[in-house]
Amino acid sequence: MNVLLISANTMTSTYAIYPLGLDYVAGALQPKHRVRILDRNLYADPETFREAVREAAPEVVGISIRNIDTTDICHSGSALDGCREVLRSVRSVSSAPVVLGGCGFTLFPAELMNRMEADFGIVGEGERFRAFLDVLEEGGDVSSLPGVVLKGQRVSLPAPWQEEACRAFDSANAHVSFYLQRGGILNLQSKRGCPYECIYCTYPEIEGRRFRFHDPLAVAREARALQDGGAKFLYFTDSVFNSHEGHSLAVAKALIRTGVSIPWGGFFAPVPSRENFYRNLADAGLTHVEFGTESLSDRMLMTYRKPFRTAGVYGAHQQALKAGVHVAHFFLLGGPGESGDTLEETLAGAERLERAVFFFFCGLRIYPGTAIYDVALREGQIAPDSSLLEPTFYQSPEISSAEIYRRLQERSGGRPSWVVGSGGEKTGEILSRLHGRGHSGPLWEYLIPRRR
Repeated sequence: MNVLLISANTMTSTYAIYPLGLDYVAGALQPKHRVRILDRNLYADPETFREAVREAAPEVVGISIRNIDTTDICHSGSALDGCREVLRSVRSVSSAPVVLGGCGFTLFPAELMNRMEADFGIVGEGERFRAFLDVLEEGGDVSSLPGVVLKGQRVSLPAPWQEEACRAFDSANAHVSFYLQRGGILNLQSKRGCPYECIYCTYPEIEGRRFRFHDPLAVAREARALQDGGAKFLYFTDSVFNSHEGHSLAVAKALIRTGVSIPWGGFFAPVPSRENFYRNLADAGLTHVEFGTESLSDRMLMTYRKPFRTAGVYGAHQQALKAGVHVAHFFLLGGPGESGDTLEETLAGAERLERAVFFFFCGLRIYPGTAIYDVALREGQIAPDSSLLEPTFYQSPEISSAEIYRRLQERSGGRPSWVVGSGGEKTGEILSRLHGRGHSGPLWEYLIPRRR
């Protein structure tokens, strides 16, 4: 069958994020099916996009919904209008059945099926699209397949995908150049799943609660293919790259073995590591460590159910700096129990972390299936029948998001290394200028004041 896969995500204000999931879906479908990928970012207006859909002549269309909104109360915005525009454009030029998927869809399948008026949906990992197409092509009943969603039907998440992931990356695809021209960043996974129990996180809901490791050599060969395809920087999209140090080190060794020479980074937990852990990763090309620190108040870290405390944050920070890598910390402010005192602990603690960039996000986005959902329900901040599809945030009874934002702005003092929310226009403009000058990678290290 002719299958058209569409990335509907157009949120690129700070970083343009390559639609990795569609590569995995394409890998599962080929060679039996003919697959073409379209990225909405490539088309300046709906008409040119519609023409591209028409030319593709699809028999089935899959639309990936990655983002629901910005997930930050200080710079809140929904992505749903853009997703609806994509679907309307497809409907206007094609009668092919439309299937929704992606991590954003997996969080709100029933509501999105109602709002988007698609024919089918697939929750969980997109590789299940293969079984869907096989049954559809034979004229069978797809409604009983694991993960398949129909409008008005009860939705249940299938078990995590157990077959080996197979990515189909083709540097000749038109959308690849879009990302190479905007920082040169391409992404990959070394594992799926997350066993942590953070109260706000959706990773366990989407990928499962147990690790499924990709073979380190296969990961490294994929990285080499991305490098050969023009990537200037690699970003590992694992929920937490260092959550299994043994596997992380095996991947690093394989990167060296396969001749990967471009820099890379990922999201890390600020936990104590074995001696020379970061040094060994740096020897394999690691240059950017993004710590999911969330708070520098032990009270809040306990509330968030983080697997570390503040002492571990300071230790991990020093270990990473000692290895010569760039360090950023991400903070999530305003959770249950957040107060003026806990906020001050975080802000004062950040002052102690030298040579780093800080990304502060206000408010915890409430998603179904998370512990923060249950807390908000108990406290009456939401009702059992509340729609969470529009941006909905937990609000600490002890300090308002507006006050958190005010104190953040006051404390940052205009320092570019203190980024509030997604960074807004200021950070986006800085990074865009650097990318325009030929710089590649995340580049947030340029926000750190130089030592005199």
